[in-house]
Amino acid sequence: MNVNFKNKLLEIIKHHPELKIEFYYKVWDTDFLRFYRSQTNYNISKHVKEFFASIYKDKKNYSFSISDPTIEILEERMKDAINIIDALPPDPHFVDIENDTTIIEFNSACDNIQKLSLEKKTDYLNKIADSVIDLKFRIYGTFICNYITTYIINSNGVNKKSVSSPIYFEVKAVSDVNEVTVLESFGSEDASKFNVDFIIKSLKEKVKSATNEVVDVDPGEYEVILAPRCIGEFLSYYSWSSLDASSLDRKNTLLEGKIGEKIYPDCFTLTDDPTDPYIVQYSYNSEGHAYPKLPLFEKGVFKNFLVGNYYSHKTGLAVNGAEANCLVMETGDHELSSMIEGIKKGLFISSLHYMNFINSKESSLTGLTRDGTFLIENGKISKVVNNLRFTEKISDIISNIIEIENNSYTFPMSDNYGTFSINAFRMPHVKVKNFKISSSTKTV
Repeated sequence: MNVNFKNKLLEIIKHHPELKIEFYYKVWDTDFLRFYRSQTNYNISKHVKEFFASIYKDKKNYSFSISDPTIEILEERMKDAINIIDALPPDPHFVDIENDTTIIEFNSACDNIQKLSLEKKTDYLNKIADSVIDLKFRIYGTFICNYITTYIINSNGVNKKSVSSPIYFEVKAVSDVNEVTVLESFGSEDASKFNVDFIIKSLKEKVKSATNEVVDVDPGEYEVILAPRCIGEFLSYYSWSSLDASSLDRKNTLLEGKIGEKIYPDCFTLTDDPTDPYIVQYSYNSEGHAYPKLPLFEKGVFKNFLVGNYYSHKTGLAVNGAEANCLVMETGDHELSSMIEGIKKGLFISSLHYMNFINSKESSLTGLTRDGTFLIENGKISKVVNNLRFTEKISDIISNIIEIENNSYTFPMSDNYGTFSINAFRMPHVKVKNFKISSSTKTV
């Protein structure tokens, strides 16, 4: 951030002691490579500056944002905010803005935009494309690198800076014969952990399975293997719908009053861990509070809600700063091959799509499988299954975990809009009993 601009922010705070002010400034470089039919389609580089401000006065709040901010535009918007705020209704529950001034040791993240050059990324993609072309598959997908500097400044003395450079890689192999698809992905801040040989090996195994006969399966309950991406998405939905303190405030979670109680099997341990070296790391949450490693469930025991500043005041829970951006599930003691071998008839589900809650308090939702759903017969992956609709409760899925793999994998999550915000989870494969399939889509 320009020194003059930062000084102006501090000056505004100093000159308005009657206000509580939060400033959030982000400088964002994005390098976005898309590939189509095994060829580089386009590469776009963007430099974006984003600025957000929230102004509080007597429990009244006014917020605004500025793209590519200048001191002149900021001064104008502040004048508008001060003129407007008195006419707004108060929030009776507002107490104060974030006051955690803890400084986390500065993480000078390397710039992965520079480290993973266009030439290097293209070379990786060519190797991956060549590995599946003989099986009549072509690759599609995206390779994104960001370099982000974030500043959070407020009236309570918060003055923080963090730097991150997340990577988002996703490759979809599509059959030229019948359009069956399989997926491989990677998400981290450590480019050295991008192992193209492992990606090729894993993708080729999926592609070989995807060349088998395509079939439907009947609705019913199945023993299933959920790939890391699947269990990670279920746990992400569960975290923001049932574990966030806002859901507790709305009486929209069945976990109310259950901290310290055993809810799930001993095998289930879930942590929000922004220090994990394999994923995208965080120093602070979106309010500027230090983002700690936080146990959510330990051996099935519910340990913590996700508590930010505002809902700490409303619920009485202590702020912990966690936001479920860094979910890590503890591994088990089973080889993936033995997990598959133990299924007489079941499903291997690689990816999920278009999930929507039916009843978020009960964690019930519906969605579709995609990008590689396979039939398991007599301990072996035998056929490709048309994409399926499932209707499940996430709480039942966790309760029905019977085996967990002894290895884990990182995968990225992104909104894929604007500046392509990226985070990553680390999950193993899990075996789940009684997974409810409601219908077939009759399509791959």
